[in-house]
Amino acid sequence: MKKGSISIRGVRRQSEYPKINTVLMMALSFAVNISSMPDQPLQIEELPGSREGIRILRLSGPLSLTNVFGFQAKVRADTSRGLILDFTAVPLADSAGIGALVGAYVSRQKDGRSLGLVGVNQRIHQALEVTRVDNFFRFFGTVEEAEQAA
Repeated sequence: MKKGSISIRGVRRQSEYPKINTVLMMALSFAVNISSMPDQPLQIEELPGSREGIRILRLSGPLSLTNVFGFQAKVRADTSRGLILDFTAVPLADSAGIGALVGAYVSRQKDGRSLGLVGVNQRIHQALEVTRVDNFFRFFGTVEEAEQAA
């Protein structure tokens, strides 16, 4: 092999396959960006609804692997007929967060109880669309709209 060339499963020189190198660099860059995201806490404020049987969980912070267990515990402990999750102050949800949302939907649906999402931003909504679970949820612009529909 010539000086300056590499061999990875038959690839002799990087210059022969620039697209592969670009994809590998993009993947590496993406992995670095994800790992450097700060671990921010998720704050959950429990609020009564405007009528009996309605509960509101106002979330603040990212819904991610580092804090999803507290979210799951709050949702599982809730026995209300209608639960509203206020996402107005949630900037992102990773795959663990999306999984927790789907789990909440399944659990509540199984028991005949409703779940509404309020103030979901474009980033989270797109993540739900890409994973094809967005049709599980009812989306509302305000808590008041969600309460009326519950």
